[in-house]
Amino acid sequence: MTDIVLIWGGILAFAVFAYVVLDGFDLGIGILVPFAHSDEEEETMIAAIAPVWDGNETWLVLGGGGLMAAFPLAYSVLLPALYAPLIAMLLALVFRGVAFEFRHRDPAHRRAWTWAFVLGSHVAAFTQGIALGTFVQGVEIADRAYAGGWFDWLTPFSVMTGAALSFGYALLGACFLIMKTGGPLQERMFGMALILSVAVLLFIAAVSLWTPFLSPDLSARWFSWPNIAWLSPVPLVVAAIAFGLFRSLAKGREGMPFVMAILLFFSCYAGIGISVYPYIVPRTITLWAAAAPHESLAFMLVGTVILLPIILGYTAYAYWVFRGKVDLNQTYH
Repeated sequence: MTDIVLIWGGILAFAVFAYVVLDGFDLGIGILVPFAHSDEEEETMIAAIAPVWDGNETWLVLGGGGLMAAFPLAYSVLLPALYAPLIAMLLALVFRGVAFEFRHRDPAHRRAWTWAFVLGSHVAAFTQGIALGTFVQGVEIADRAYAGGWFDWLTPFSVMTGAALSFGYALLGACFLIMKTGGPLQERMFGMALILSVAVLLFIAAVSLWTPFLSPDLSARWFSWPNIAWLSPVPLVVAAIAFGLFRSLAKGREGMPFVMAILLFFSCYAGIGISVYPYIVPRTITLWAAAAPHESLAFMLVGTVILLPIILGYTAYAYWVFRGKVDLNQTYH
């Protein structure tokens, strides 16, 4: 019999990964906007995400709402542990959205709104990385409730994961711009993507080496026998993807760097899954312990099975309609 809890775990995992990739590249482009050499390049960079940026955040709603509905205990534990970074993230996303629209409607203050857009992108990316690091390192729980302090999320490890995700989003953004632009801007993004790839790989190595030492359980999971034999291909897969990324950049491919960057994110995402499964609150609460009643999960699954293909369909259609290179004469704002 299929385990409905695992199905919901898979749905949430998919929603989070979809958000990381889709909103990741447009946050990354926001981070890269200051590297534009002219107003035209700046407009081209922002126009590349104009048709899709707000739809990308659908997956954040699905991930957060799904966690609350399907795994209420995990939601009630993780939310208090992450109040500060999550509130900062949401405010940054709101401020970024306002700035995105106002920079076109308020030409007199366009420069200020552009920097607000950039700042919102930085803060949103960094706080998401902070939340990720806090999740992986675990939170203090007593009597099925969060028992830690207000600033427990602020640790050297979470700060590093915050920086790592910011650089990772910038890499996704640079690779997306390679695919969507041409001329000097595209050439510069090839160079930027190469630099960012090196930085991201260094962050991956640092996080990968640090994570097993966050707790004895994580260390045993990665280094005990026979786990180490089963998991040893993971770094080899990452190395192969990195080779593909560098090779596609060196050969001047337009679409492949973005594909390779997504695969690099997926390999890291899989590594996190290996580190935390079967826990939804690492090393304390499993998926099954946190899940809503079976009847509730089954009821919600019916709606999700109907709505998820619709979301995937209109998302794919939007990207199809706005495919090809950015043309400032035919730009959606």
